Amino acid sequence: MRERLADGLYGLGWTAVKRLPEPAANALGRRAADVAWRRRGDGVRRLEANLARVVPDAGEERLRELSRAGMRSYLRYWIESFRLPVWSPERIRASYAGEDMRHLTEGLARGRGVILALPHMGNWDLAGAWLVTALNTPFVTVAERLRPESLYDRFVAYREGLGMEVLPHTGGSFGTLARRLRAGGLVALIADRDLSASGVEVSFFGETARMPAGPAMLAQQTGALLLPAALWFDDTPVMRGRVHPPVPVPETGTRAERTAAMTQALADTFAAEITAHPQDWHMLQRLWTADTAPVRTAPEGRRPS
Repeated sequence: MRERLADGLYGLGWTAVKRLPEPAANALGRRAADVAWRRRGDGVRRLEANLARVVPDAGEERLRELSRAGMRSYLRYWIESFRLPVWSPERIRASYAGEDMRHLTEGLARGRGVILALPHMGNWDLAGAWLVTALNTPFVTVAERLRPESLYDRFVAYREGLGMEVLPHTGGSFGTLARRLRAGGLVALIADRDLSASGVEVSFFGETARMPAGPAMLAQQTGALLLPAALWFDDTPVMRGRVHPPVPVPETGTRAERTAAMTQALADTFAAEITAHPQDWHMLQRLWTADTAPVRTAPEGRRPS
């Protein structure tokens, strides 16, 4: 029943929110964020616990301010995503301003493939639509399988409608990603939370966490560039972002050691960007290995990767 309800609510968002006038849709998002924040469900409490690692000197009041801003940022992501299918190409191109994009464009010009690795920040779907629309650069990504299957199908259809190629997180996607990279293509991956049992241990804000090994392994296997990137909002309708220089492949060590070093480099870059924009890190789930107590994920805590 809960799965069917979630599917119905997301379906309602895609059909109803995109028909609202933009000021009304934005106001709805802020109200929904504030209601969720005041209720202090599992997702909000987890967000505050995660932010306490990011801003260790913050007192309770500061953490509450950050979590409220974080929920508003998170709902901005959803409202924009619900409305993206009806945005014009001109609107999409004008809605993102990136820094150091040369790392991406020059990397693609090499013809040996590029991997963009991002944390759960800003609006990943808008960035993807911008890549397709403004740079005329199709790309492939993976998506976590959601329940029910109809909800997963909604997300796949939505992202494919924006011009992305979407592969399931399970089911042999690594080989397809490698082939796309060897052909000079672009792969974009959310890379700050491990969804498998083969993640790499990293030091993240001074504690141990696990992050996916896939980006580093793909870079080593294919020769593609591995570029960390981050997204954030400010007080304007335009989302901001930054692409960082390539993560180098170590010249020595075993493959596992090289993978660990490259993944740690990603974690360090993510940490710096999250520190600069903590309210735009939408991590409403457990991340650090110390957080072993089971936590029931509330509906507001689910954001597809």
